[in-house]
Amino acid sequence: MILVDTSVLVDYFRGRENEKLKLFELVLSQKMPYGISAYTYLELLQGSKNDKEYTVLKEYLSTQTIYLLPETIETYEKAANAFYNLRRKGITPRSTIDVLIALTAIEHSLLLLHNDNDFDVFAEKIADLKILTKLV
Repeated sequence: MILVDTSVLVDYFRGRENEKLKLFELVLSQKMPYGISAYTYLELLQGSKNDKEYTVLKEYLSTQTIYLLPETIETYEKAANAFYNLRRKGITPRSTIDVLIALTAIEHSLLLLHNDNDFDVFAEKIADLKILTKLV
C-alpha cells in the first residue's frame, strides 16, 4: 500500500512532469491501492485558490482512502520524539506536518510516495520510514 504525499498531488493537479509524478501515474494505471494522510487532505484544501477549486478538491479527496493517526497523547509523543531525534542527528525538519505524514506512513506500514527531499533525509535517519522509489 502507498501513501501519496501532498507534494505529488500538487504536481499532479498542476500538470507538472517529474519522476515522482510518473511513478504516481504508474500507480494509477496499475490500479494499485493508495491513500493520503489527513494532513495531506488539510494541506490540499487550505491551498485552494478559490471556492470553486476548494469544492472540486474536497469532492475529489472525499473519494480517497484517508489514513488517520490515533488521537492519543502517545501519537503526539511519537511525533515529538521523531522531530527531536532528527534534530539530535543534525536534521531540523521544516514542517511538523511532514513529521506527522511520515509517522502516518510508518504507523500504517505504507510506502511513502513524495516529491519533497525532506522525506528522503528523514528516511536516512528513521529506519521504519519506507520510500516508494520504483514499482516492481
